[in-house]
Amino acid sequence: MSTHVAIIGAYGSAGGAVAKQLADDPEIELTLIDDGDPGGGLCILRGCMPSKEVISAAKHRFAARRDDRLVGDLPDVDLERTVERKNEHTSGWAGHRRSGIESLAEREDVELLRETATFVDDRVIEVGDRTIELDYVVIATGSTPSVPPIPGIEDVDVNTSADVLDATAFEDSAVVLGLGYIGLELAPYLSEAGGMDVTAIDVLPELLPEADDGFGEELADYYREEFDMDVLLDAQASQIEATEDGGVRVTVDDGAEVVEADQLFSFTGREPALDGLGIENTSLSPGENWVGATMQAGNDERVFVVGDANGREPILHISKEQAATAATNIQAHREGGDLTEHDSTHHHVMFSGLARLPFVRVGHSADSAEEAGLDYVAVDSRAEDDGVFKAKDASEGWARLVVAPDGTVLGYQGLHYHADAMAKTMQLAVEMELDVREIPNRAYHPTTPEILDALFRKATEKLAERDAATATQ
Repeated sequence: MSTHVAIIGAYGSAGGAVAKQLADDPEIELTLIDDGDPGGGLCILRGCMPSKEVISAAKHRFAARRDDRLVGDLPDVDLERTVERKNEHTSGWAGHRRSGIESLAEREDVELLRETATFVDDRVIEVGDRTIELDYVVIATGSTPSVPPIPGIEDVDVNTSADVLDATAFEDSAVVLGLGYIGLELAPYLSEAGGMDVTAIDVLPELLPEADDGFGEELADYYREEFDMDVLLDAQASQIEATEDGGVRVTVDDGAEVVEADQLFSFTGREPALDGLGIENTSLSPGENWVGATMQAGNDERVFVVGDANGREPILHISKEQAATAATNIQAHREGGDLTEHDSTHHHVMFSGLARLPFVRVGHSADSAEEAGLDYVAVDSRAEDDGVFKAKDASEGWARLVVAPDGTVLGYQGLHYHADAMAKTMQLAVEMELDVREIPNRAYHPTTPEILDALFRKATEKLAERDAATATQ
């Protein structure tokens, strides 16, 4: 007898990945469910793909504005054309995703339902006029923007990341709440593409909390200097109200500062999209840590939750890894076998500074290595000391490499041009536990990855000095 599995949110990155793996199992009957209109997944429709598209337009203007070798009038970003092109590309990408899932539904034991699923009991769902009892359920419904419960915020218009991606016009000034991943990527877009005077407020004392000291401070200074942005850190919006002219007034830290602007933007993260699923009709209890490392929900071992919906780590590549874990564990659980836990290398990429100054952390920072009780050596290299960065007119920022005393690469942090492109290389170095002393020099065509060579060389030299000092003791 086949095992019946339903995937709610099958068009998403995580749901689609589970579907592709389980569809190859001849002993599984698969019901794919997605009510998205037209559907295609969060990353494609409202996340990393469209945000990169619009940010790229502002990035080109920014590069031209700050390059004194260029003359003539500075062009504006055509917001209507930018959104039109974004929509065209997004439509194509989403269509490709849908066709991939729909092709699975052509198989004998796979069905696709383009309707809303609602739980009526544990692993019993209603879809249209059907009631379906299931052996396993995978929830992959993504996330929605989270708007903070600040007094008065319900009385003003709040723009989220979704609104920014579709905007063809902006007012003159903005207050931005939140400078995490979303805010650091979109706040400069409001300034450069939208021409807005931006005041950004964040509750943390320093940007980039996952980074070692200094990275966040340098990025904050960059935003202040390059985008003429007011950045208020260690600050809490305590009251929001509408102004008489249709704008917004934000009181900070109970009156310590008052900021007025034409528009309010909330970039304070995302939360799992679980509303309307009928979770209250089940034994499931969403909340902090409600989904374990096996991707199973705490109160029902036959319900798996993957991607943004589980609230663990809302990042695309993590979602796909979680999907593989969930699919494998469904098959193992069915056979009474041991389950595996999802444990990924820390790998975060943030397209800050309009992707001219992206931030990356792969593996350990010096701080996290110390917290883990690891002995380590850390070395830095600044972009301004590398001729390639100067030649590319991108000499801002720096990088740090963390290695163990035996040379094993533990982690990399980069806040510099093309840091995002180096993340995969450094992930391999960390996951393969490469010895920094054995990573050979390569004859790179002169380009920005040479900053990695500098880090490898400095770490090797520092380890040699450490070994020599130990030998003389």
